Amino acid sequence: MQFPSISHHGGTRGVTGSCHRLHLDSATSLLVDCGVEQGTDAAPGAGLLSPDFAVQGIQALVITHVHLDHVGRIPALLAAGYRGPILCSEPSAKLLPLVLEDAYKLTISSEPGQVARYLEIIDGLVVPVPFGRWHSVVEKSGLKCMIRLQRAGHLLGSAYVECDVQMAGVNQRIVFSGDLGHEGNPLLRQVQPPERADVLVLESTYGDRLHPDRSDRQQQLERVIDRALQDRGTILIPAFSLGRTQELLFELEDILYRKALLGDPAVVPGDDTFAWSQLPIILDSPLAQRITGAYRQLHDYWNDEARVRLSQGRDPMGFSQLVCIDTHARHRQVVNYLKSTVRPAIVIAGNGMCSGGRIVGYLKSMLAELRHEVVFVGYQAKGTPGAVIQASEGAEGFVRIDLDGDMYEVRAKVVTLSGYSGHADQAGLVRFAQGCNARQIVLVHGEGRAKQVLARVLREAFARAGNALSVTIAE
Repeated sequence: MQFPSISHHGGTRGVTGSCHRLHLDSATSLLVDCGVEQGTDAAPGAGLLSPDFAVQGIQALVITHVHLDHVGRIPALLAAGYRGPILCSEPSAKLLPLVLEDAYKLTISSEPGQVARYLEIIDGLVVPVPFGRWHSVVEKSGLKCMIRLQRAGHLLGSAYVECDVQMAGVNQRIVFSGDLGHEGNPLLRQVQPPERADVLVLESTYGDRLHPDRSDRQQQLERVIDRALQDRGTILIPAFSLGRTQELLFELEDILYRKALLGDPAVVPGDDTFAWSQLPIILDSPLAQRITGAYRQLHDYWNDEARVRLSQGRDPMGFSQLVCIDTHARHRQVVNYLKSTVRPAIVIAGNGMCSGGRIVGYLKSMLAELRHEVVFVGYQAKGTPGAVIQASEGAEGFVRIDLDGDMYEVRAKVVTLSGYSGHADQAGLVRFAQGCNARQIVLVHGEGRAKQVLARVLREAFARAGNALSVTIAE
């Protein structure tokens, strides 16, 4: 085998389960991400399955970001004996224990002693790496490897990984994109492509499409809220606890702030006037609440525009109309209250694909009523309840939310706001690849059609620029 080389242990059959190994020699390697597969392609208990590779020789696990499809198999990796460093950005080092603790309790054990021991192991392995600074991983005779993390714009702390490999007098730069963010994120700084890449392992989630202009996405959200509130319904937003939820809170605070400046206009005119200042924004996710607290502490990593709001005395993620639901008993009370009254509300709850979490309770109680509305702001993996509900947009249908449960009629309005995608679209992926003048690109983390289309578009774009390019699709 010729070194360095790359093997893939996830993220090749779809848009989840990213896990890639950079082999530096026959006994030395790095692991980039260790995610769990989700959706219909996932095997039962996928996060608990032993890795399909030996952990011996892995010098470090490098995490691009802390979504479960990139970190969800860490418990299995540890069970297989891995005790090397877990390298990640400084914000990710704060967020990773929160995500892993929640997943451990849901899938392995909620026994306090076991959870504490697991978190102690994680804490002893995590090594925060500052953005933009080279970090040595391997240094021995004839072989040296350093990594550098750069902002990827997907969520707070997300990074792409530059690997600088020096071997037998030859220097190679191998880049793993992780998940690249879409431009215009209200919280995060813009993605800057790497200075060079001999090999680029590139995600392709939206490799076959362009996102709509997101400059008016806040106005789209406001129009959806206006309509739903006129119907005296509840807006249900299934959202991932990490990233999308914080963006939504940021946008909602801005809408409420502007409405207050306009004199607090009524959203339900008439005898029973209901003003914007009375509209509860209900965050029903303990994990999202903890992560939102961490986001607030990590404001130094926000972009300039977001930090200006703080300087104005505003709290984009802790405003007065935000109602946080902690216990399951309180969750049931809120569901019953919203179902039995005609008081408008906005509910943000996990999980983002409606396959579990507290959003399920709201969906079961409210999907059958026309006055309610389900608003999707994130990708729905095929086969998930979220994808089935999303397919009902503009029509009616039925969905099975629990694997062995009843069918639920979908009569609530269904809307997809694509301007909230956390992934770069085709144009963004091409810009990233051209920005580093990649010579060889390996496509991962995408459905088959997305990868095929992106491969063709990349070849054409590089050919027009007069640059040679080899594009392969990982298997």
